[in-house]
Amino acid sequence: MLLMDFAQFVGRGFGPAWRGILLRQSYPQLEEVVAKSFKWFPRIYGQRAVFNSGHYYWKWNTGERLYFRHAARPQDYYNYHGHEYPWVGWDELTNWKDERLYLDMMSVCRSSHPGVPRHYRATCNPFGVGHHWVKHRLIDPAPRGRVYRDPQTGLLRLAIHSHYQENPHLVENDPDYLKRLEALDGPKREAWLLGSWDIVAGGMFGDLWDDRRHVIEPFAIPPSWYVDRSFDWGSSRPYSVGWWAQSDGSDVTLRDGTRMATRPGDLFRIAELYGWTGKPNEGTQELASEIARKIRAAEAKLPVEVRPGPADSSIWNTEDGHSIADSMAREGVYWVMANKSPGSRAHGWELLRERLKNVGKPDGPRLLVCSHCRQFIRTVPTLPRDPFDMDDVDSDSEDHIADETRYRLLARVHTATTSQL
Repeated sequence: MLLMDFAQFVGRGFGPAWRGILLRQSYPQLEEVVAKSFKWFPRIYGQRAVFNSGHYYWKWNTGERLYFRHAARPQDYYNYHGHEYPWVGWDELTNWKDERLYLDMMSVCRSSHPGVPRHYRATCNPFGVGHHWVKHRLIDPAPRGRVYRDPQTGLLRLAIHSHYQENPHLVENDPDYLKRLEALDGPKREAWLLGSWDIVAGGMFGDLWDDRRHVIEPFAIPPSWYVDRSFDWGSSRPYSVGWWAQSDGSDVTLRDGTRMATRPGDLFRIAELYGWTGKPNEGTQELASEIARKIRAAEAKLPVEVRPGPADSSIWNTEDGHSIADSMAREGVYWVMANKSPGSRAHGWELLRERLKNVGKPDGPRLLVCSHCRQFIRTVPTLPRDPFDMDDVDSDSEDHIADETRYRLLARVHTATTSQL
């Protein structure tokens, strides 16, 4: 993909202005992609493309060049500072442990020649030392195949899912290849065979979560359903508000026209508000009154009545006679106290696991998430267990959405058409 993405603009009249750099962490790691370039470029271009083995680049008779280079550490950026490469490609992006070099190299993706396209491309598999930052930046913001516009820079991103079945020659010529993938341990098997990014070895929910089954398209909420919200307070850490629709068993029609049967007690996450800076686990330090006004604005757009739901009991703590709950009440946002009794954490996590598991069973109330609830999809499936208490989530992780989900599952909701939760 990387080689052909660059090659598509060779011979288009850009000449020497069309320059590319394809990166790995070391020269030995470049061996595979260089070998593939020797397999394909001579067949496509014949003698019009020549490889310079001394300086490791392809040059075309029309002036274009594709360089193979290495960069492992953030300081390696300065080997390329001031260069001009309208095409930059990263092979196996998850091999880099953080995003610093990836972001810095964006400064060389430029061209002073009019009309030259700029491409910033990467390929990789899930897993690896850089799994989490790649997932956070490129996978979580939008479903794969859907263009996402970065709200800070305005630049567009797109993640495309690829699958081994797209390469029939590999499967036909090496029938044992799939057997070797299927023999891997759980997280690696999910990553390399199925392309799943929702993996954490030993995670609380990673063995149950499957975005193909747990994530659904939005739908019109039947007026007979019970809708409320849950809340986990945060200031230096993110706060989280989740809106929930509880089914009475009515069928619904998804946005794509598909008719979906529901079960009494099914819980759907239909909207969310997450107070973060865009950096994992970093809060916005908003005032309670500001959050309340955002909640009211969000609910004004929902075509259903929203009832007060469970919130972190800490919001009722008073200081100088005032509490967070009081500040929000003055803005017209009310809550009921979440169940935080002894043993409620472990019980809440077990309820969440049970509902996720019910998605693949013929009965039992389920928990499903609408596709636009990207923060739930980003944080909950990958939550790690507490290393000292395997029945609990690691409280140092980004667990705020999971907490307000747990509050909702533990809440006692009375409706005329559904049983108690």
